[in-house]
This record gives sequence, structure tokens and C-alpha cells, in this order.
Amino acid sequence: MLALSAGGVGAAVAAGGGEDAKERASGPAADRARAAALAAHPGTANAVEQDNEDGAAWEVEITGTDGKTVDVRLDESYNVVTVEGDGEDQGEARSEGE
Repeated sequence: MLALSAGGVGAAVAAGGGEDAKERASGPAADRARAAALAAHPGTANAVEQDNEDGAAWEVEITGTDGKTVDVRLDESYNVVTVEGDGEDQGEARSEGE
């Protein structure tokens, strides 16, 4: 019975979005990261993940009030390290500038 339960949990995780689902964070620290990111870049937070790129501890994906999606990276003290457009928005920006 225990093996069946564990198998069911594994299937739920796999069906829930693969590796991205494993990286998503929740809880009080993730809530604090979400709030800090939204204070810096208003919009809707789509995902919160623990991160280790560019000196960041957190990455929050936000769809801004302009409809564009960005990744806000925060350090361990919830200070903004960088804000990056997603791949699609960056491609659009390059096309407009040419």
C-alpha cells in the first residue's frame, strides 16, 4: 500500500509540470520574495523559484501591467539584483530597435 501511495505522488509531480514544478517555491520566504518583486515591478506574480544566477537567491516571474513578462531576481535579503525580460519580450525589443 505504501509503494502505491508513493507512486501516486510521483505521478502527480511529473504530471504537474516536470522539472519546473520541482523548482517552484512556496511558504513564508517565497511570499516575501513575491511581495518584494511586486514592489519593484507591479503586476501579477506567475511563479516564485529559488535561484542561484547573477548573485540571486530568488527569481519571481511577473507579468507586468503592460502585459510583458519579466524575471525579477532577488538576493537573500530580498533586494532586487536584476530584472530581465523573458525570451519572447527580448526578441520583440530587438526587432523594434532594428
